[in-house]
Amino acid sequence: MSKKKHLEGVNSNLVRGPIKKWAWLFILPTFLAFCIGFVWPFIQGIYLSFCKFNVPSDAQWIGIGNYLKVFADAGFRNAFKNTAAFAVVTIVIINVISFAIAYALTQKMRGSNLFRTVFFMPNLIGGVVLGYIWSMIFDAVLKQYSTYLTANPTYGFWGLVILVCWQQIGYMMIIYIAGLQAVPGDMLEAARIDGASGSQTLFRVIIPNVMPAITTCTFLTLTNGFKLFDQNLALTGGMPSVMANGAKINTTELLALNIYSTYNISKNYHGVAQAKAVIFFLLVAVLALTQQYATSSKEVQQ
Repeated sequence: MSKKKHLEGVNSNLVRGPIKKWAWLFILPTFLAFCIGFVWPFIQGIYLSFCKFNVPSDAQWIGIGNYLKVFADAGFRNAFKNTAAFAVVTIVIINVISFAIAYALTQKMRGSNLFRTVFFMPNLIGGVVLGYIWSMIFDAVLKQYSTYLTANPTYGFWGLVILVCWQQIGYMMIIYIAGLQAVPGDMLEAARIDGASGSQTLFRVIIPNVMPAITTCTFLTLTNGFKLFDQNLALTGGMPSVMANGAKINTTELLALNIYSTYNISKNYHGVAQAKAVIFFLLVAVLALTQQYATSSKEVQQ
């Protein structure tokens, strides 16, 4: 049977009719799981952010009181500043280094497959394990200077940056390698024939064609930077703490850890933590969608 006749058979009403008729039967289990596991908890979470509760079954509606407490919380504002700074720094460092490594490993160098494996391996280690391992490494180094990681907010911030970059660079490198390998060879050949230099080829041909990979990696590093929790908890726990206007502030605490810490203060703060989580979701969603639009608009149609 020819390919044309085979495609006509697959697309015939005799074959596609039953598929269309019974498609809902195959979609329904996944759709129900999505509603039960995501949609309903999300809606309930929004409702609980306007309530005072210990467990969801005893929730009492109090209006916007939780949100007013959130915006008056100096610790939340400090965590937001820390998270914004952390996200910006890690986005730049991770994407620049991972792209550079990927570019080097696609230049027909010997042992490239081994290097790819080695660079990717840190991504396979859990965040909590990495946090404790790196805390011991940093404290062993800083001990020579009679200090330790959680003694200074600057040490804690940059320690967290180093940990996350070390873990995620290999993962982003794999995405960039896939993007670089998809650059049309005829474009590269045309640039070489036209006498383009290496830097001109990189910035005028390669990077525009790798924009889909850049969009993906920027999205992942942005969302990972804002959602970071386990590494922050294991490495610094938000320490050191300082007192500001009568309130205790954890100087290296990021937003996810701040929400967790707020929830564990007492049952009176469960609603406040839920309000923070809703604000956190809206913030990450707006930033991610904005970034996706900004970078996707620069992608080259091949």
